[in-house]
Amino acid sequence: MDTANLPPTQKGRNYEIPAIGLREFAGLRRDDERLNPFDLARYAKLLVVSFAEIEPLLSEEAKSQLIGNGKNDWSGGACSQTLPDGKKLIILNPTHGKNRQNATLMEEICHVFFGHKPSRLSIESKDSKGNIRARDYHAEIEEQAYSVGAAALVPYSSLKRFTEDGMTSRDIARHFDVSFQLIEYRMKVSRLWQTYISVQSKKTGI
Repeated sequence: MDTANLPPTQKGRNYEIPAIGLREFAGLRRDDERLNPFDLARYAKLLVVSFAEIEPLLSEEAKSQLIGNGKNDWSGGACSQTLPDGKKLIILNPTHGKNRQNATLMEEICHVFFGHKPSRLSIESKDSKGNIRARDYHAEIEEQAYSVGAAALVPYSSLKRFTEDGMTSRDIARHFDVSFQLIEYRMKVSRLWQTYISVQSKKTGI
């Protein structure tokens, strides 16, 4: 594999290589092609259901928490029990835009492909602000799934090329159908942020 198309750090390469594999599995041949997680989900045996489909089953209190006061506290979730056909239900936060849902779904897909054991979200205690702290949260597993998912959505090689060509983070975000925050996260972890700032400064004459 051409290391010129990989991030400069070993950690970045550890995430980039499986991400490239996921893109190839999805049938993508170019590094600038848009990956659709909703198409890939069926290969991970994930059944994405809309919030509207489960809403009638929820209490008013639950609905208020999920799409009301607590709407910023979750992005998506997969049911721990599989369906009879082996698929797993996943629900995405309906208040989030499509670009953010893409990142959430891609993270869940990576959990499946890596064979991660689902975290148990049992309550251990509350912090000084009253926020719930859950135990059995595996930070390394979550980081791996999110980082590989982000790399699959936004490959390093095309991100580097677009950055050097002077595209803004919002332009690149529109190209890949993700949030500009995800693009800037990828720039920073891939050591492209300073290049981005330099190129953008030259464009604006700063």
